[in-house]
Amino acid sequence: MTAANVYQQRPTTGAKAESSLHHADLASLVGKGRKNAGVTVREKKLLGHLTIRGDGHDAAFAAGVHKALGIELPGALQVIVNGETSLQWLGPDEWLLVVPSGEEFAAEKSLREALGELHIQIVNVSGGQQILELSGPNVRDVLMKSTSYDVHPNNFPVGKAVGTVFAKSQLVIRHTAEDTWELVIRRSFSDYWWLWLQDASAEFGLNVQA
Repeated sequence: MTAANVYQQRPTTGAKAESSLHHADLASLVGKGRKNAGVTVREKKLLGHLTIRGDGHDAAFAAGVHKALGIELPGALQVIVNGETSLQWLGPDEWLLVVPSGEEFAAEKSLREALGELHIQIVNVSGGQQILELSGPNVRDVLMKSTSYDVHPNNFPVGKAVGTVFAKSQLVIRHTAEDTWELVIRRSFSDYWWLWLQDASAEFGLNVQA
């Protein structure tokens, strides 16, 4: 394990954590959408987000990541989902790890132990971003309104993830299941994207899921 200092960044004093959409009170909107709505949104709030940097061509690095996480290192424009944990390629030497709430500290320690003295970087970015999950038969229609990136199934199959312009700003789009997509968004823009999604989904109907 490297000599880097690793800290538990999640409060243990009983302090209440709130998502960046706390003010929107999404819980109060559950079940109030249009019947048979074409789009359902779920806020995957307060998850652990870690960026991992290393040499993707180094077999020892790939093996260490697999040992720590039980997930193979994804290649370019890929995301691998294993339950509530996912690992996504961000660039030639960078990946995004998302783990269930409260597990980011243990995940970082496991990674550092497995990767030993390799030249790596692991940064906890949980406080700076979050995920909105979109599902339903009309999600792709909403995406087509929002981005110029080609989201046709032939170009954007399940398991693909890209960083692109969305509603005049930047985010990451991940295709995690047949009719399910995720938006990895910056915390400071979450209100903007929530308002955008409401407008873009209006003609299809929008449901909020807890």
